[in-house]
Amino acid sequence: MGLAMTSSQARLMVVEDDKEMRDLLVQHLSLDGHDVEAVSDSASAISALSRHEPDLLLLDIVLGNEDGRDLLLELRRMSDVPVVFLTGRGHEIDKIAGLKMGADDYIVKPFSPGELSARIESLLRRTRRPAKPSGIADFGALRIDFVAREVEVDGKVVDLTPKEYETLAFLAASPRRAYSREQLLVNVWSSSAEWQGEATVTEHIRRLRRKIESDPDHPQWITTVRGVGYRFEPSGPR
Repeated sequence: MGLAMTSSQARLMVVEDDKEMRDLLVQHLSLDGHDVEAVSDSASAISALSRHEPDLLLLDIVLGNEDGRDLLLELRRMSDVPVVFLTGRGHEIDKIAGLKMGADDYIVKPFSPGELSARIESLLRRTRRPAKPSGIADFGALRIDFVAREVEVDGKVVDLTPKEYETLAFLAASPRRAYSREQLLVNVWSSSAEWQGEATVTEHIRRLRRKIESDPDHPQWITTVRGVGYRFEPSGPR
């Protein structure tokens, strides 16, 4: 039994202590065109992650005598890689606990290869980000140093929080492209409206405008696209 080939190929890591299940997952995911690395315990997973970060990690909640939830907590100190829990526990309270701990999705065993493939594709679409820009971008009075993560307006450094900077950098990397609040949650916060309110984006945009706009009530760098969200105007004040 194999999976249909998909268009979204990625580097995946499987953390599963059961060899038969681990080999089956590798086989199915490889047939999907993904590059798959499989390990059986927490130490091996952390070692592999330190060498190179996958696009997505599949994690069994029970790893022999280990608890996959403990590994998830450790992973979240190192990385924001998307994590899908694989488990035989189907109770809602277990799902909620796993998601609150930082998992991005939860699949209950036994599951079909088709469901697994669809869940992975959906999560990859939500979490894959455009390549981060590098170097320095000058937009008239606004200057963004993507390497130093520094922003200047009229030659003066602006004190931005990490999320304010990341919001501005993300929008500025695609001038005049409109992004919804949901898209900003996915690309800047690695989240979604299911888990985090879109008001988070609205508030960060408001604070960012107060710091870079000469008139925050009539913004000219970060403008509102009615019915959509926000976009960055490279021409700035006119």
